[in-house]
Amino acid sequence: MSRVGKYPVTVPSGVTVQITGANLTVKGKLGESELVIRDDVEVTLDGNLVWVKPKNESKPARMMWGTTRALINNMVKGVSEGFTVNLEINGVGYRAAVEGKTLKLALGYSHDVNYPIPEGITMKCDKPTAISISGRDRQIVGQIAAEIRAFRGPEPYKGKGIKYETETILRKEGKKK
Repeated sequence: MSRVGKYPVTVPSGVTVQITGANLTVKGKLGESELVIRDDVEVTLDGNLVWVKPKNESKPARMMWGTTRALINNMVKGVSEGFTVNLEINGVGYRAAVEGKTLKLALGYSHDVNYPIPEGITMKCDKPTAISISGRDRQIVGQIAAEIRAFRGPEPYKGKGIKYETETILRKEGKKK
């Protein structure tokens, strides 16, 4: 039995949820998101609560029960508050800057790395060593953060590279004489 799916999704004020057939649409101040509901689950709207229930007791229906509830919760939170991932850059000469619709990264290569900022995503560099990525879709925000981190991942000896703000790098001891 799903521990996540048992609880309803609370819809805050300013967010509207519509269920039409197999489509669920969520609208809020940050935009609109849409989800195609699978046949294994049943989604109902009761006031400001969205309930998700499996249609039968098969394993795929029980698996999609919690997954669908989590997706709906992320959509509701995304259109009302949004999601933010913060990255830190460590290393001498490593820096980032937002220029128009491009994130420009100097990461110790012979060239600068230019990353185009997709639609619906906002990036800010308050300091040259900090990147803030925000948007309404949790999956896309996390994917972009992972792609930027992959340009120069943190290394364990000096800790240089791009890392998540909450990430701790396990440091290794260098060579001994």
